[in-house]
Amino acid sequence: MTEAEETYYTRDRWQNWLARVEEEELDPENEDSARLLLNLQDDAAIAVAKIVSAHEEETLDEETALEELERVRDIVLQEPDFDIDDEEERQDKLMLIDGVQTSLVCVFYAAEEYIAAGPAEEAPLSEYIEAAAAAEQEEDLDAALGYLVQAGTRIIEGDELDMAIVDELEYGLVSEWVNGLDSLQSALSDPEVVEEDDE
Repeated sequence: MTEAEETYYTRDRWQNWLARVEEEELDPENEDSARLLLNLQDDAAIAVAKIVSAHEEETLDEETALEELERVRDIVLQEPDFDIDDEEERQDKLMLIDGVQTSLVCVFYAAEEYIAAGPAEEAPLSEYIEAAAAAEQEEDLDAALGYLVQAGTRIIEGDELDMAIVDELEYGLVSEWVNGLDSLQSALSDPEVVEEDDE
């Protein structure tokens, strides 16, 4: 599906981001480093938003949209192959990319759920996130992810995520997944995405 690959996301695009990560000295505390990782994450989220938008505009049917999401997910969630001699530096960069990939897992699942089944029941996003945090404390990560996937479908539907709620979350998988949902929200609200789909 060459046209779709050009429109949504390519392996080369992801590899270009990884090449930048490989080349640069990264420190998550440094603003430039954090920005690079966030841009990499947002770029993948924009591809997801484009696929969802194309499905809503009926330029992609359900099966094709789900296939496209799976294709992009396979590109983005593959473990990077960094050619870095310093093993500690290599492991540090793998860990940083793993954080980005973890955040994006929820984005892919939410988009798939939305396309296949539509938005979850309307409820404040804070309730979904609180339920996810409670499930994480009980070590029920499947349930935690499920709640956030539902929250993600509500974000696609147009509900707004207040990132202030993240400040109240303990660092863990739920906070990573919510961070991904924030990227999805940004991608959906970016008019550039819709304009490119319209062309």
